[in-house]
Amino acid sequence: MKEIKAIVQPHVLDRVLDAMHRLEGVPEMTISETRIHGAGRRRFEPEVRWKIEIVVPDERVAEVVATIRTQARTGNPGDGGVFVIPVEQVVAIRGDDAPHAP
Repeated sequence: MKEIKAIVQPHVLDRVLDAMHRLEGVPEMTISETRIHGAGRRRFEPEVRWKIEIVVPDERVAEVVATIRTQARTGNPGDGGVFVIPVEQVVAIRGDDAPHAP
């Protein structure tokens, strides 16, 4: 399993989410507003971006990353980035003791 984190411009978020929802079998995502510092000429002024976080099986990584890149790309500086991180273990909070396979 891999966690995919993507930082995208605010004006492309809906387009990215619409495309992600069209992918069959993609699990839930976490979306949060974030602020970045140090980008562009206004390096000390924070800029708002959206962070998308999703955990997917290894075989879905390329498809999910390609979907995010295609929908978030404007060709301008500051389009954002996509990070792919290995997931070693997933543990449910609900209380059962059985570990969940990554």
